[in-house]
Amino acid sequence: MQNRYPWWKNSLLVVLFLFGLLYSLPNIFPTDPAVQISAKGGALITPQVVQQVSDTLHNNKLDYLALEREKSDFLVRFASNDVQLKARDDLSAALGDKYVVALNLAPRTPHWLAAVSAEPLKLGLDLRGGVYFLLEVDVDSMMQNRERGDMHSMGDELRAANIRYTGIFEQQPHGIIMRFRDARTMNQANNELGGKFHDYQLLKVTANKRFALRAVLTNSAQTKITNYAIDQAMHILNNRVNALGVSEAVVQRQGLNHISVELPGIQDTARAKSIIGKVATLSFQLVDTDHDLDSAVAGDVPIGSKLYMSSDGQPVLLHDKAILRGDSVTYATASFDQSGKPSVNVRLGGGSSSVSAFNRITGENIGKPMAVVYVETKSEKKKINGKTITVHHQDDKVISVATIQSALGSNFVITGLESVKYAQDLSLLLRSGALLAPINIVQERTIGPSMGAANVHTGLMSVIVGFLAVVLFMAFYYRLFGLFADMALFLNLVFIVAVFSALGVTLTLPGIAAMVLTVGMAVDANVLIYERIREELRNGVSPQASIHIGYERAFTTIVDANVTTLIVALVLFALGSGSVKGFAVTLIVGLLASMVTSIVYTRAVVNWIYGGRNIKKLAIGI
Repeated sequence: MQNRYPWWKNSLLVVLFLFGLLYSLPNIFPTDPAVQISAKGGALITPQVVQQVSDTLHNNKLDYLALEREKSDFLVRFASNDVQLKARDDLSAALGDKYVVALNLAPRTPHWLAAVSAEPLKLGLDLRGGVYFLLEVDVDSMMQNRERGDMHSMGDELRAANIRYTGIFEQQPHGIIMRFRDARTMNQANNELGGKFHDYQLLKVTANKRFALRAVLTNSAQTKITNYAIDQAMHILNNRVNALGVSEAVVQRQGLNHISVELPGIQDTARAKSIIGKVATLSFQLVDTDHDLDSAVAGDVPIGSKLYMSSDGQPVLLHDKAILRGDSVTYATASFDQSGKPSVNVRLGGGSSSVSAFNRITGENIGKPMAVVYVETKSEKKKINGKTITVHHQDDKVISVATIQSALGSNFVITGLESVKYAQDLSLLLRSGALLAPINIVQERTIGPSMGAANVHTGLMSVIVGFLAVVLFMAFYYRLFGLFADMALFLNLVFIVAVFSALGVTLTLPGIAAMVLTVGMAVDANVLIYERIREELRNGVSPQASIHIGYERAFTTIVDANVTTLIVALVLFALGSGSVKGFAVTLIVGLLASMVTSIVYTRAVVNWIYGGRNIKKLAIGI
């Protein structure tokens, strides 16, 4: 009964302690308000750009703490949030649309800690705040697209029924106008279309001896289209936010056509801003090899073809009709081709008619070049008659041209991409899906703790007060062994913070409540052990034997008590959401950490002090 651990177990405990200390250490360093600058497309962060940023800040008398290069981004630190917000606006105007300028909170973690991926704990919106985006879904554009498609369908139906019309066109801002030569033809069209287009209300217009039908979407149809656009946008935004790795992000509808996105503790806000609001897809088109490219560049573009520009600025003549669009993509992942260059592996939805047509057309054009066109809808604010409006325009760019080697099926690779980051962003957009309606970021701001600074302070104080109360009681009641238990409580908190930091788990205010509960529960194990040791001492058992029996026989009871609590925590995690899930995660980690610290670490310390000695008495309290 010497109560001594083997050397390998002591070494393992030391390594675990150093791990916990290392990964919890970054949390003692504060954060700075910052502006993150990220390049779009083929733009680069050059020394000239850095100098332009410095000159802009200097000219606007905005003091900054530091200018830092972070991988492919650029970071400017400031002393206050007010200067940060002003700098964001000034830098956005100075750099233009080639760069994304976003708000951030930059930790002061030393480089030697960052080198081993030791990052600060991620805090939720109720503790740290984060970045808030208010997005406006352009439902009008979606309705216009719906009307444009239905206008062609109405024309086809009238021609199929041999009903002649003199004109059919869109009416601004909404509606479809169909003109006829006489009232009889108009009535025939009304009867024909009324039974097939139930989402439209048909109105007869007979002023000035003109006969026309005006088709207008009904209120219920407009509501249905609006709700579908919002639901689809929220689903895709959730996919994109999850792909960014943001924990406990909140995506919810605001009013009729707005969506709010809250990103707690986000680090790469520039990439988040670039990804979540981007309306982009792909189009696969055959290269027009039958006509002269130079003539097309000079202005003689043949009918059925269109001139595009590639990523490196070279003109490419393509057939106007797409043989496949990005909405057929079911999965995409960034990878590298055989030459080591960035690429995207694409998987198409099996069984669809578009995929079958794609397979057939590529099989008929083996040996001919095919281009992948990146189609992005961009938003631009303009002032017209003193009123600011958002104008959408489509930006098409050829990102890859490759020769068709064989009939392409449901899996193929997009090669010739300009960078690894471009491939990652492209695969993310394809995976999450294409937005049906354009989205505008109408508001962006950093937000403070939603529960208020006073509640945050109260939450932190509850941990400190609860911890100190338990520490003082254990030290008073169990003397030296009480100090061992206090050491275990401290290690328990260190391990919780270290695990959360290493795994990127977000800590919320309910998580702090779970920490307080864990502190109270963790000491129960040591109370059971110490009371068993004291019972053995009262029965006349030697101190060394009492230590051994106390730890060995209390172990089963401790495991039973913690397993039952762990089952409840797992049920909360599986069935709960939001704050409940955050509480459950902290409780689970705390329980597992307390099992290690309360039993193994206290036993190790007791062994170091009492093991292998001939002792007559233990300092275990009254």
